[in-house]
Amino acid sequence: MIIKDESINMQLLKFLAKQYPTTDTAITEIINLQAILNLPKATEHFVSDIHGEYEAFSHVLRNASGVLKPKIDELFMSEISEKDRRSLAMLIYYPEKKLEQVIKKEEDMDDWYRINLFRIIKLCKAVSSKYTRSKVRKALPKQFAYVMEELLSEQIDAHNKEQYYNEIIERIVSLNKANEFMCAFCYLIQRLAVDRLHVLGDIFDRGPRADIVMDTMQDYHSIDIQWGNHDILWMGAAAGSAACIANVIRIACSYSSLETLEDGYGINLVPLATFAMNYYKNTDYSVFLPMTDEENEIKKDETELIALMHKAITLIQFKLEHQVIERCFDETMKERDLLHRIDFGKGTITIEGAIYPLKDVGFTTVDPKDPYRLTKEEVQVVERLVSSFLHSTKLQQHIKFMFSKGSMYKVYNNNLLYHGCILMNDDGTFKTVKLEGQEYYGKAYLDKLEEIVRDGYFNKCSTKNHQKGQDMMWYLWCGTHSPLFGKDKMTTFERYFIGDKKSCIEHKNAYYKQLETVELAKKILLEFGITSEESHIINGHVPVQVKSGETPIKANGKIIVIDGGFTKAYQKVTGIAGYTLIYNSYSLQLASHEPFEGVEKAIASEKDIVTAMNVIEMVYKRKRVKDTDIGKDIMNQIQALLTLVEYYRLGLLKEKEV
Repeated sequence: MIIKDESINMQLLKFLAKQYPTTDTAITEIINLQAILNLPKATEHFVSDIHGEYEAFSHVLRNASGVLKPKIDELFMSEISEKDRRSLAMLIYYPEKKLEQVIKKEEDMDDWYRINLFRIIKLCKAVSSKYTRSKVRKALPKQFAYVMEELLSEQIDAHNKEQYYNEIIERIVSLNKANEFMCAFCYLIQRLAVDRLHVLGDIFDRGPRADIVMDTMQDYHSIDIQWGNHDILWMGAAAGSAACIANVIRIACSYSSLETLEDGYGINLVPLATFAMNYYKNTDYSVFLPMTDEENEIKKDETELIALMHKAITLIQFKLEHQVIERCFDETMKERDLLHRIDFGKGTITIEGAIYPLKDVGFTTVDPKDPYRLTKEEVQVVERLVSSFLHSTKLQQHIKFMFSKGSMYKVYNNNLLYHGCILMNDDGTFKTVKLEGQEYYGKAYLDKLEEIVRDGYFNKCSTKNHQKGQDMMWYLWCGTHSPLFGKDKMTTFERYFIGDKKSCIEHKNAYYKQLETVELAKKILLEFGITSEESHIINGHVPVQVKSGETPIKANGKIIVIDGGFTKAYQKVTGIAGYTLIYNSYSLQLASHEPFEGVEKAIASEKDIVTAMNVIEMVYKRKRVKDTDIGKDIMNQIQALLTLVEYYRLGLLKEKEV
């Protein structure tokens, strides 16, 4: 019996009473919630470092990082061949495209539809079995919801309903609706295969269409995002930070991936292109030629224009960054102001006491006497670019989504998720950073950074905090004490203009040297209030060098690095296309991927990109919803409803007639 307690929130109980106006309605919900607690834990999917590679990302979502193929094998091993199982898998991943292929070669489509509808429905039943009927119902497309629910809820081999079930299938085929129903079931399988998607940062830059990746994420049923350093750069650009905008455009020029800017977000680059042609046409721009691959060949004149834009925006960037550095809380960033260290007469630069010859000194818009002053024309270019970013409706929509679903880190089901690192000292202690007169480290530092960043986008009432937040977004992209960047400096200038590789060395934070130590993992987990023995740190940001024998599993399995390796620029170095992670009710599994060569080739070859599924950790007792964060919330709801029932029974709240 629940004893009356003055601390009980009567307002909460009255609110619950509106939803559950009688004892019976409250008890019914308690029974429902109690049953949900005993369902199997739903599957979580972890991806990282997508970098605009929308086709590979879409494929990984469609095949749930290899989760669906084993289910197909398990259900149909004794019924159909391996070739037919692969074909069925590809039908589920790409139903419309696969059906187009089948229709061209299949003689009896009606019979093919009957056979494969039965198979797909059987698989859909297996995938949906860990959810309540209510949750599955909500996932059904409205136009087919009733029929699909009937097909999923009936037993094919039930004698009394067998004819009824078969008749539904026959009508679907005879009424020429088989294609639509088949596609609907395939997308439902994709939807139910994974309950929650975790994206560990770096959605933007390098790859061709980050905007399409963002569109896909916006349509996803359940998602959270941990910001990466490339994401925070775009967030700063959308907020109106000129320094962030310059970096975004420079990187797009570098990888010849202007489609996201121009086609995706409608950013007008004509003013920059015109300026670059006028002022840098007769300079050496060879080091600014964009990186291309065999699949991304561009015309010579287009390459030249991109290189000129690349050079122009790079020098504008250095000038704009000087303005941010002047306001920066971190005095060490002044070391990254380099234009005034150039001896234009000798063509050299002095950095940290060393003198280096420059590969290029054709800085036509840099005044040696006042190197950080923007020319009148540069000011105009910057103003038009800032306006273009601020007024891009789609970009602003995507960045608001990044804020609503994103954060610096996330704790979910006893796992700690973040993109970069937790700043550490060489002796294994947390690195302390002074912000606004107060010292921060670990969790508190990330919380403070997030607070400042949100001000940079949303706080239009305080000009000071708005500016500080935008500056912080730039700092998190490249700053010495940025947990998203994780290095002592970003040697952008050195990579372009100095041939000496020693000048380009960027030292990683001590965190990365200690990744193999269990003590580091336990210390960080405890800092975030996680004490479970089954907990892990799941980390992105740094590509795993498989070619060099590196493994993504660190600290005896307590830390897992899953840089997705989606971007083709890294795949020659890493040797694979990276990793994704699956966490279901039985185990934690690491999926390794080979490069994705395109949708058409995948369908034609019926070959998947998952090369291996490695079990990192098995659970001895299958995890249930009650073992998850959602389970904790449900148990709190049950407790509140039990209190409501007791208050009804004691007459402390009146039941209403229904």
